[in-house]
Amino acid sequence: MHDYFDTSKTQRCKYPLANSLSYSKLKPAYQSYLSKFSTLTGPQNFKQAVKDERWVEAMKLEIQSLEANNTWTIVDLPKGKNTIGSKWIYKIKYLTNSEVERFKARLVAKGYSQQEGLDYHETYSPVEKMVTVRSDCCSSI
Repeated sequence: MHDYFDTSKTQRCKYPLANSLSYSKLKPAYQSYLSKFSTLTGPQNFKQAVKDERWVEAMKLEIQSLEANNTWTIVDLPKGKNTIGSKWIYKIKYLTNSEVERFKARLVAKGYSQQEGLDYHETYSPVEKMVTVRSDCCSSI
């Protein structure tokens, strides 16, 4: 597996958020809470991720999940066709008390290079789980 990283683009933000955002006026309890989120950061690319066993395990779980769901079929690439690239996305999932729940890695296709009917015939639409759907309704009788 490879992860491609474009080093030709500048890594500096033109308008850094830190220039206009300050946590200094927050209560100490909130500052402490927010500081827990900034101590851990996810890797920016595959090269950084493979150096940390937590991310390696997260990537293994993602591959196992994709294989268990029969997400792909290995076939020979037809002549004159190009492969569709993929990229790893890394996220740290937190519990409500700001503790780390898990390290999550997702392998995503670079879909912008695909053509319907040529590179794919079906699309995948994620379905929400009922535990994530909230409804604020009142019944008046």
